Amino acid sequence: MHDDIRHAMWKAMSDSPYLMIGLSNDSAHSEPMTAQLDKDANGCFWFYTTKDNRLAPGGAAMAQFVGKGHDVFACISGNLVAETDPAVIDRYWSNQVEAWYDGGRGDPNLLMLRFDLDDAEIWTAHPGIKGLFKMITGQKINPSEFSDHAKVSL
Repeated sequence: MHDDIRHAMWKAMSDSPYLMIGLSNDSAHSEPMTAQLDKDANGCFWFYTTKDNRLAPGGAAMAQFVGKGHDVFACISGNLVAETDPAVIDRYWSNQVEAWYDGGRGDPNLLMLRFDLDDAEIWTAHPGIKGLFKMITGQKINPSEFSDHAKVSL
């Protein structure tokens, strides 16, 4: 089951790569970021940001993800580090990313962070007819009738 639920998370993130991320040892709120995903790198993803962003110091972090169909939910832990490889920074660069930076790819405030993933708790919702009927009629729902849940290493 762990491989299936892990695959469901990656598939949902590829369909909608938006999540909330915050530093674990900071009281600042999480903020929305767009993950740059690589199908061959299932242990990390990247974010473009700025050197003055609250995430810029890096370190232990948590990200929360909700799939666009509200059928996959994940809380992901890991470590944010500055990505300094120009090839990686260039690989994900696009017109949509450039729109955020006055100086384009050469903007001196540009920072790319790599989120090295440790683990995640993932939930997938699949209520089925029986689960939906019970919910509509106010009957007791067994969580296994409505969703799957797993703690997985990434």
